[in-house]
Amino acid sequence: MESFEYTAHASRVIFGAGTLARLGDEVTRLGASRVLLLGDRAGRSLSALGSLTVAHFPDVAMHTPVEITEQALSRTDGVDCLVSVGGGSSTGLGKALAARTGLPQIAVPTTYAGSEMTPVLGETAYGKKTTRRDPALVPKTVVYDVELTLGLPVGLSVTSGLNAMAHAVEALYSPQANPAVDAFALDAVARISRALPVVSARPGDLEARADLLAGAWLASMCLGAVEMGVHHKLCHILGGSFGLPHAETHAVVLPHVMAYNASSPAMPRIAAAMGVADAPAAVFDLAARLGAPLSLASLGLAEADLAAAAELATAQPYPNPRPLSAAGVRSVLGEAWRGERPPGRPDIGWLTDEVVASFGGDPRLAQLLGDLVRRLHGFVADNDLTEDEWKGAIDFLSRTGQMCTPTRQEFVLLSDTLGISSAVDLLTNSRSPDTTPSAVLGPFYVEGPPSVPSGTDLAEGLPGAPLRVDVRIVDLSGQPVREAVVDVWQSNEDGFYDVQLPELEGPVLRARLRSDSDGRLWFRTIRPSEYPIPDDGPVGQMLRATGRHPYRAPHLHFMINAPGFRQLITQLFVAGGAYLDSDAVFGVKPDLIVEFTDSVEFTFRLGADHA
Repeated sequence: MESFEYTAHASRVIFGAGTLARLGDEVTRLGASRVLLLGDRAGRSLSALGSLTVAHFPDVAMHTPVEITEQALSRTDGVDCLVSVGGGSSTGLGKALAARTGLPQIAVPTTYAGSEMTPVLGETAYGKKTTRRDPALVPKTVVYDVELTLGLPVGLSVTSGLNAMAHAVEALYSPQANPAVDAFALDAVARISRALPVVSARPGDLEARADLLAGAWLASMCLGAVEMGVHHKLCHILGGSFGLPHAETHAVVLPHVMAYNASSPAMPRIAAAMGVADAPAAVFDLAARLGAPLSLASLGLAEADLAAAAELATAQPYPNPRPLSAAGVRSVLGEAWRGERPPGRPDIGWLTDEVVASFGGDPRLAQLLGDLVRRLHGFVADNDLTEDEWKGAIDFLSRTGQMCTPTRQEFVLLSDTLGISSAVDLLTNSRSPDTTPSAVLGPFYVEGPPSVPSGTDLAEGLPGAPLRVDVRIVDLSGQPVREAVVDVWQSNEDGFYDVQLPELEGPVLRARLRSDSDGRLWFRTIRPSEYPIPDDGPVGQMLRATGRHPYRAPHLHFMINAPGFRQLITQLFVAGGAYLDSDAVFGVKPDLIVEFTDSVEFTFRLGADHA
């Protein structure tokens, strides 16, 4: 059972284009009238606030140095509201002032940093960055105006977007992850990964900018709800202790931390959200394609600093899906310093697209083959299938085909034991809850069984517990169906069908009967028993290799045809019989389990054939 705790931090969010015009109203809504405006990109905000602005502090700085905060603090006299405009540095300064003064803050983000939706504040003092978490730090209102991001340089847009993606990635493997956070994070990853290339190619594309900003908002919701992992720890150390730029550092480090955590179940989900085969390599390739910095060396970090950074990152325990060690973190930092592409599976999407595009002709056939190819290629990629494994699969399928004869269908047996036959049966024949449930045909049906009258003994003296079977066939209104053709077949007491016993002459324990004017028929036979499906071939090898037994629950087979009615293929199972809960071909349905004594009665309900 899943257990979790989730705290939603209440901020009023206004999202859209041109929303900056509502900034003054939002200040008034908080009961404020004297604003300290923070940030160096405040021109349009000054106009929007008008006379509400009584002071302006433009000198924000990365990593929120306490000396800058002290300078800004001297400007808060007589102020009743803080408005921060810009990236994470402006929002961070607003939080630092709010923490010291208790003043309400309104955040107007112009990048994709995400700090505006979190109760987290990172401050730097004496070359060390520390982090605090307090719900009081969350801005009261966040105004997202997509138009404010149009002037953001492409390079900063890319690194800021990758910084936002890091929030979503680490949220997915956080100890506090929960369904809400997962949904936000996966949506954020999908939006950011698809929007960044468009923004890079067309910086003025408002829709792409909106998609990217919405993705950053979702990612910041994750950042505010859970603890981050080693990626954020490393970036805080590299920024606070070594002076590296914030967004660029996140962009460089992210794919290498993802590769370190590649065994996390979150990675395939991230890859699926991005539409790629390998998430760490895809994030690196995205950064490279969009011109983001790829190495810590290019950001100015000296190789001699790597050991110290790794030691700082592992000085205290930190949540991470893979255990952390100084050597492991040192390896991650080394790869990031050199800017090496994480080893990952090649992308085979182009090949899949080529194959699917080759199918023409009948539209339904092309659709089925195209979907099959996409799923098979996805299986190959998701499981990193080796050549030896694929050769083994080809050999298995070849031997399965070679095992087929006129009296044994190994491929049907394979379909049955993988549940495919039951799945197709459910989709095809179980759309009406009023008809008798269907069941799989099985590999031992033989066309044209001998026709016999009601009352015939199908056992013909074979050993076994005698059984009388009375059947009535009706339509959905309960009216009898006359002249219905009913094929029945079963195994003998030892679990063999007649086609498996070459010493027998002619069909045994199988026949064709017809219903009378009241829709009735009956026959004598022997009570069915559990039996193993043939397991001397490839299917049996597969069952043994996966720890499965080959037994079927005891049952009788029926195939019923009548003019104007849908064909019914089904089975009746012995109540209390063995393997009802682990039938080898997954054919048991509760409504088909019947009490068998020395006789059994059952009414089959047929649905109309609308074909």
